[in-house]
Amino acid sequence: MKHKTLKQRFYPSKEQVLILAQTFGCVRFVYNSILRKRTDAFYEDGSSVGYNEASKMLTDLKKNPEYEWLKAVSSAPLQQALRHQQTAFKNFFDKRTSYPTFKKKQSRQSASYMQSAFKWDGEKLNLAKMDKSLRIKWAHKKPKQIVSLTMTKDSADRYFVSTLVEFEPKQLPVTAKTIGVDLGIKDLVVCSDDFKSGSLKFTKQYEHQLAYRQRQLSKKKQGSQNRYKAKLRVAKLHAKIADTRRDHVHKLSRRLVNENQVIAFEDLSVANMKRNGKLSKAISDMGWREFVRQVEYKGEWAGRTVVKINRFFPSSKRMSCCGYVLKSLSLSQREVICPVCEITHDRDINASINIKQAGLAIIAGDTRV
Repeated sequence: MKHKTLKQRFYPSKEQVLILAQTFGCVRFVYNSILRKRTDAFYEDGSSVGYNEASKMLTDLKKNPEYEWLKAVSSAPLQQALRHQQTAFKNFFDKRTSYPTFKKKQSRQSASYMQSAFKWDGEKLNLAKMDKSLRIKWAHKKPKQIVSLTMTKDSADRYFVSTLVEFEPKQLPVTAKTIGVDLGIKDLVVCSDDFKSGSLKFTKQYEHQLAYRQRQLSKKKQGSQNRYKAKLRVAKLHAKIADTRRDHVHKLSRRLVNENQVIAFEDLSVANMKRNGKLSKAISDMGWREFVRQVEYKGEWAGRTVVKINRFFPSSKRMSCCGYVLKSLSLSQREVICPVCEITHDRDINASINIKQAGLAIIAGDTRV
């Protein structure tokens, strides 16, 4: 059995909005308070506070008469906040991410619930400390059983419930088609079968509208209701851009997985590539990392093979016709003429063919690629 997350939008009542606001606030307070105590202990005497000690700190907070309001919400999200914090510290000490940061009231709010803190009968979802069931707009088939769930409120004032469910992935029929994929800016995806996805340039479509709304926001008085409304309009436009990008990436990744048995990529370091000031905005707008991530997990579920080749492999400089490697190739040069075969290649298609050949070589056991 595998696990997957189904994210659905829901529309809370006024009473539910109040309960969720209290829950989000308590989760944020507990997370920040324990993080402050752990940080102080680390910098004062170098001691490390584990999950058990943090859990005792939470108990002491709830016993404090000054924080009596922590008992008004379910204890499950508060305990889950500590588990998430422990995971954040583990990732930090394993050098996978930066030091955990404090949660902000203006950012995305969330609260996680385990099975003991909610009821699901296949039709209605009820949370602890909440009388009425949630009004969920199901975009997927309703799950039979929910392992855990997370309630979120984004900066555009939209509410979502993300449910973790068990499922048995279905393998797709085996196909003989293999493909190499070159990620780019002009085209998000260029494939070795001459397919080019094009680039929707999600942010660029709305940049004038976004700039206008941001100018309006900058003119509003700090703390006023008009500033809140202007800020909400900016957040909604950002959410629209993100939703459009995510929808496009999902459809494109699904197409590649459905049609190909083997999919080869370059193992790009997207974070390093974003350091290029001239290309960072365009690279971020493409969503390369998310696209590859989706192809990988969808390919695993469907029984496909997704292979990554070394990022230093000269996919663009190497001629797919004969294997000749150019000494230099500028980024502006979109067509390449092989000095040996005198054949003109499209730069991106040539790279995708080389990526495909290298990916097949790795599968065959060639460690030189």
